[in-house]
Amino acid sequence: MTASPTSTKVGQNEGGAKADARTSKGNDAKQIKRKRVLIVGGGCSGMSAAYCMSLKPDLFDVTLYDKASSVGGSATSYQLPADGRFGASYINDGVQGASPVFFNTLKMFEAVLGFRASDVGMQISFGKGKESFWSNVFPSELVDEYRNDIKKFGRTLQTIKRFEPIFALIPVDKMLAMFRFSPSFGERMVYPLVALFFGTGNETRHISSAILERVFLDPSMRLFEFSEESLLASVPHMKAFPELARVYGAWREKAQEQGNVRIETARQVCSVERGSSRARSAGANILATSKPAKEDQAALEAHEPEEREEAFDEIIFACDADSALKILKAGSGPTWKESKILGNVLYKWDVTVTHNDWDYMCKHYQMTYDEEYNAKRDDEDSKKAFQFAKDNWRPLYLIKMYEDEPSMIEMSFDLSHYQGQFEGMPAVGRGADVTLEQAPPTEREGVGAQGPQEVPVEGQSEEQLPKERHVYQTIYLDRERREKWTKDEVRQDKIILEKWWKQQSHRWQHYGGTVPWMWTINGKNNTSFAGAWSLVNMHEVGIASGFAAAYQLGAPYPFKGDEDCTRLFRLYLLLAHMARMRSEDRKGFFA
Repeated sequence: MTASPTSTKVGQNEGGAKADARTSKGNDAKQIKRKRVLIVGGGCSGMSAAYCMSLKPDLFDVTLYDKASSVGGSATSYQLPADGRFGASYINDGVQGASPVFFNTLKMFEAVLGFRASDVGMQISFGKGKESFWSNVFPSELVDEYRNDIKKFGRTLQTIKRFEPIFALIPVDKMLAMFRFSPSFGERMVYPLVALFFGTGNETRHISSAILERVFLDPSMRLFEFSEESLLASVPHMKAFPELARVYGAWREKAQEQGNVRIETARQVCSVERGSSRARSAGANILATSKPAKEDQAALEAHEPEEREEAFDEIIFACDADSALKILKAGSGPTWKESKILGNVLYKWDVTVTHNDWDYMCKHYQMTYDEEYNAKRDDEDSKKAFQFAKDNWRPLYLIKMYEDEPSMIEMSFDLSHYQGQFEGMPAVGRGADVTLEQAPPTEREGVGAQGPQEVPVEGQSEEQLPKERHVYQTIYLDRERREKWTKDEVRQDKIILEKWWKQQSHRWQHYGGTVPWMWTINGKNNTSFAGAWSLVNMHEVGIASGFAAAYQLGAPYPFKGDEDCTRLFRLYLLLAHMARMRSEDRKGFFA
């Protein structure tokens, strides 16, 4: 490995080489100084920022470091056994899909990178047994039991929307008590629903009430349509992602094709000095120290120096808030505002177990349609819903509630129902602009010495791929509550993959102590922060945050002519940077 061409390595001869690295080339005698930008983190926010700045190679020299061995952050793919027993060669094991209103995500994937997300009907199975089971597919007895609460909940959402700044500081459990909902309505219906939306886990009771309103009513974040009859309106149309290893591999190539962006994985930023005398003597604002991550065996075998110190003009922390604080503390230190705002973000550790244990799933989840759970209704709409469920019961989200503490949950996916490759969808998406040959899965995890093994699948019926061979993923939430987990009940010989995740908790304090104050630290000290944690844990927000950080440094917003995409971008830019789009990018003074 060599020093970044987009940064200045401290101590080197700073003659022509440095000038060449910091200026654009051309016939114009007056050369433009390019900003040397370091991006910490290669998830969706870091990659979005890198892509935006790649569009202006005359203005930016960019280095992106990520300590993982691949880019994508939690958007990862994993190699399945090559014997074809599961009917597919891979799974997306972190991020699964998106709502159709995630316009920036889908346009980045499709219009820029050429990948096509597939359509899927999102069927959900909440609870098990008459006392706790309900679904968005058909009305159950539990839905009838809470019919009055459901109608009132619709009116409550409108009240929350009207007074959102106030309800942003009120946790969901307090809001439910304030409007006198029955406690069991919150435990059986509201809490598992919100946990499903945002991965809030067992902190769901403490999240901001404003989040609840947003997932039903916000045009850029809406996941479900509200129904007065069943809480959720039928089976929503969702998008399942193509193979994310290929998407992010192509994204990496796209960001680097202009030559002004360099992305290096398995490299960890250890410390950052800002505005120090050493940085100034190097002609920079930022001094960053990095070293090979533990998994970068090639660098270690090549006897590369353990540490590399480089100079930059700007830094974007596109990593979690904890990591940003740690890096700052190891260097010149965070400001008191950064300490307060970033330190207020609460993270929990969850573990996902990917397996094919059908018996375990049947024990803890409602895996089959059973008429005994039907609500006592004889109207035509209900009859149609019952018949649809009987013919098409394919739940892909499943929620288990602990009977002794119903507000605490576990959750599972049936990936064979969710992800299109199990039914013959190409890894690039049907109708995509790229082929498998053009987009090798360069970021796929779990690949052996022979490389990725593709399993040809023409499409599987239920008979061809029985449920015993489906791939399930169960998420056990909040390591501090692991005494309740049923994880040990999964048969060891059925486990495909086990992985720990660091998940943001959307407690109400987040919307009082972090979100409203991000603008006070963004852009200060030549430092910006990006990531879904800065607002709400969605891939779409992560992308918007990366676009916004780059935009504030002078990069273009790539989708400015698309009003659907721009809507969320404008909102994020206002909330996190207290800024609006540049005059050339907007229509009218108030746009």
